[in-house]
Amino acid sequence: MTLAAIEIYDTTLRDGTQGQGFTLTSQDKVAIAKRLDEFKMDFIEGGWPGSNPKDIDFFERMKDVSLTHAQLAAFGSTRRKHAAVEDDPNLNLLLASGAPVVTIFGKSWTLHVEEALQTTREENLAMIEESVRFLKANGRTVVFDAEHFFDGFTADRDYALATLSAAAAGGADRAVLCDTNGGSMPNHVHEASREAHAHLEIPIGIHAHNDADLAVANTLESVTAGATHVQGTVNGYGERCGNANLISVLPNLALKRGHAQPQRVDRLRELSRYVDERANMQPNIRAPYVGDAAFAHKGGIHVSAVNRRPDTYEHVAPESVGAERKVLLSDYSGRANVVAKNEGSADAQAVVARMKELEHRGYAFEGAEASFMLMSRKVRGEHEPFFKLHGYTVLVDKRDVDDTPRAEATIKLEVAGEMEHTAADGDGPVNALDGALIKALGRFYPEVTQMELVDYKVRVLSGDQTGTASVIRVQIEYTDGNETWGVVGASHDIIAASYEALIDAIEYKLVKAGVRPQTTSRAAFESQAN
Repeated sequence: MTLAAIEIYDTTLRDGTQGQGFTLTSQDKVAIAKRLDEFKMDFIEGGWPGSNPKDIDFFERMKDVSLTHAQLAAFGSTRRKHAAVEDDPNLNLLLASGAPVVTIFGKSWTLHVEEALQTTREENLAMIEESVRFLKANGRTVVFDAEHFFDGFTADRDYALATLSAAAAGGADRAVLCDTNGGSMPNHVHEASREAHAHLEIPIGIHAHNDADLAVANTLESVTAGATHVQGTVNGYGERCGNANLISVLPNLALKRGHAQPQRVDRLRELSRYVDERANMQPNIRAPYVGDAAFAHKGGIHVSAVNRRPDTYEHVAPESVGAERKVLLSDYSGRANVVAKNEGSADAQAVVARMKELEHRGYAFEGAEASFMLMSRKVRGEHEPFFKLHGYTVLVDKRDVDDTPRAEATIKLEVAGEMEHTAADGDGPVNALDGALIKALGRFYPEVTQMELVDYKVRVLSGDQTGTASVIRVQIEYTDGNETWGVVGASHDIIAASYEALIDAIEYKLVKAGVRPQTTSRAAFESQAN
């Protein structure tokens, strides 16, 4: 059965930016607002115009932006106690923002009314009703956020409901129940939401924080109890432990509950990554629905089953949220993992055996699929080396305590019977070795000059030997501007491990480019070409 759509109110640009380490410029906020509109969010809360110059600048910029689906909302508070609404600077800045929707919060917990505001319960109700009426008289859609509603409901049920009534009396279009401290339990959220829904004639909403890791669950419980308006942020960013994660809430509503959401759920991963990129945040690989691990399968039994019937180990189809299935490679892998990697069924068992042997020695092919592809080719006897190493030397020289260390690598290679002996400086020994390799091979294989090292990770593995004698695993990521690939090397020597990974990166690039190993010297080849 198809259910009516739930309104989605995105507060990434306001509540999300209150999270630790999450910052956006006003330009970032405009760019994200445009993307949220394309995604078909119903409301976009841009910020608090009275709190900082950045938000004032954002709303000024948004006056030149035409949204096609979403409504822009400005956020603020009710009037000050014992003040006239007409003279309240916060309310007037909300109007000056030009946003067609204004969201104001008011206190619904007697503790906050009496201790934080230090006013009477009657004055708090007047602050709510008069503020809403003032904004409505100025032509705004008004959303009332009942701050600390669930704690207030526990402390004094009747007063918490009275704050909602005050907002409704002022003409509020929505009354949103806020779990501001983020510690409410789902059963309590359900009960309080059900009573609020029965108490009011206007729609109710839910604004949940994640301090007990229940924001998504509490949001869904409130919807079950009658809420038709949901507030949250992309990727769950927000103050303390964050807000309800809309990237999880939306597919649960659309794919699990059957609500006819207009949002582009099939582009969830794209939106999630876009916000992370604009905020310079590292994506959560284990994020439900959209993380790299969400549809990643490692165990051989799992992969074998998924190859036949994806729903054996996947609760939704990856493409329904814009994600992709990944088959991981490790010592838990079986023949099915290798076949799923398009390496063919022939000799798959031998490939698995070799992979498990190498992982026992410290290699890890998860995230190093280029190395896995080359290893598979070698096991099947399909790989031809592109050159022969005759040795390398890496020097690190530091002449004075204040000097920056100097790194130099020399390397001697043979390609089609022709010797190439060259050297390169670098910011470190691995960078120098990488430079020397590219320099030596570039004359024979110009494709390698397109490569750029973008990530380098080292892990010390425990084993029979410890400390500086431990096995070192090096994982490197390369790009050529079109594709990115990972490689791995392992050794007791960090330079040797790095060299293995560097060679895999180069050979993978050449194989993927369709280059054949040279059997004729470059000079002879050029002579024949002329």
